[in-house]
Amino acid sequence: MRIILTTVLASLFIHGVSAQNDPNKLSTSFKFNEILTHINRMYVDEVDDKELTDAAIVAMLEKLDPHTTYISKEDVDDANQSINGSFVGIGIRFQILKDTLMVVQTIPGGPSEKLGIMAGDKIVKIDNELVAGIGIKNDAVRSKLMGEKGTKVTVEIVRSNSKKILDFTITRDKIPVNSVDAAYMVTPEIGYIKLNSFSRSTIDEMEESIKKLKASGMKDLILDLQGNGGGLLQGAQMLADEFLSGDKLVVYSEGRARPRNDMKSGVLGAFEKGRLVVLIDESSASSSEIVAGAIQDWDRGLLVGRRTYGKGLVQQPVDLADGSQIRLTIARYYTPTGRFIQRPYEDGVDEYKKDLLKRYENGEYFHEDSIHLPDSLKFKTLIKGRTVFGGGGIMPDIFVPIDTSRVTDAYRSLIRSGTLNSFTLTYTDKNRKDLAKKYPSFEVFKKDFTTTDAYLKEYLDYVKSEKKDLELKEDEMKTSDELLRLRMKAILAQNIFGIAEFYEVNNLDNEELLRAIKALTTDEYLKKGLAN
Repeated sequence: MRIILTTVLASLFIHGVSAQNDPNKLSTSFKFNEILTHINRMYVDEVDDKELTDAAIVAMLEKLDPHTTYISKEDVDDANQSINGSFVGIGIRFQILKDTLMVVQTIPGGPSEKLGIMAGDKIVKIDNELVAGIGIKNDAVRSKLMGEKGTKVTVEIVRSNSKKILDFTITRDKIPVNSVDAAYMVTPEIGYIKLNSFSRSTIDEMEESIKKLKASGMKDLILDLQGNGGGLLQGAQMLADEFLSGDKLVVYSEGRARPRNDMKSGVLGAFEKGRLVVLIDESSASSSEIVAGAIQDWDRGLLVGRRTYGKGLVQQPVDLADGSQIRLTIARYYTPTGRFIQRPYEDGVDEYKKDLLKRYENGEYFHEDSIHLPDSLKFKTLIKGRTVFGGGGIMPDIFVPIDTSRVTDAYRSLIRSGTLNSFTLTYTDKNRKDLAKKYPSFEVFKKDFTTTDAYLKEYLDYVKSEKKDLELKEDEMKTSDELLRLRMKAILAQNIFGIAEFYEVNNLDNEELLRAIKALTTDEYLKKGLAN
């Protein structure tokens, strides 16, 4: 019955859009309020007006396109964190382990680090309210620790080497949400940058990373946009401008109520000279596709990986009176050659969401020749005249299939179970002093640490005790052995040092990255017609 009501309310919203200009139709607000009144007066059960209204709005927006969305008042701050590049909090990364709130890492320069809060500390009370042993969830922790800048929160902490409970009063402050996860040299002359999103801080982070890598001897750059779902349109324009010289079109957009808007390069970029490779995959979307499309259209660099997501619509945040927000599609965007890369969505949101699964089932992730695009989607790049394609996403210059030879069901089960993270956190906390003494720097850890048989056995024993119903076939474990050991080392590196070190270890088996290095260290880059 609730589904029927939601559909009715949604249809009233849609029907009422044109009512303001048609005197023969009831106004939207009157009709909506009328039916809510009847529901409240006569419906068999008690109803929540706010819940019904929100559901109706969601259903209405889904009739427009898959990327016009509604964000409730409670979720607005979280939704905007990745765009703003910051949030207000106490500056810790935490994890709830066996009903205990543990500090995994303090944010460098944040209020918690400045007060001496450390990785491994266990928070037992927040503002005199017990949070240990009560089944608290992540959302509840965040709501207690986040707040207005300058406000204070008190925490009581248990530290392994202290018999006393430690009291801290922390002043909440602006905490950065970094969009650059890692920046390091993969060879003496090739730099690597992993970008996870496009926010207001992205360009500053990128310029700082490029400057650091150049100082380390970087001549060529690999930009990793795999899994990057996008963000600010302006962030994409500014990032492309870091690589494109002169006055070049980066992207243009236009919509029914929006005239064409050309966004160009023009500012002297941090890496306008030097060979460039961009890593992309099926989860690279929106702003990632704008950057990839501009790089490809201007023959500035090589795209390596798999076809991107295919999102060519521009959203604008619109704040509503009650503090909620909609992100409304206002325009379509096009690459410099005129490619529109949005995937079709005429069959509805549900079918749209299944498209990536269909790509997998059709073999696209494994064989490049399984992708069939009509000649009408062919375009020519602007400098070298290479053939590129429009349609649902950006096609790479070098295709890299997903390697499933070592990814078994057993390995997937272990990843999904969450036991790798919880075991590593427990192990790190128990052996923190010994690990710090044995591996005083990441360089030492990367060189000397090995996922030994004993360490692997300790983990698998932990899995058996925590996930008794998890079936791990011996032959599958052998097939995934090397991959699992590397993953365990990478997660341990993250717990001891940070997210950048996770990528530096895990990337030792990153097929797309290895393929990009090959293209740069052979004559393949030149053979693709790229001489810069």
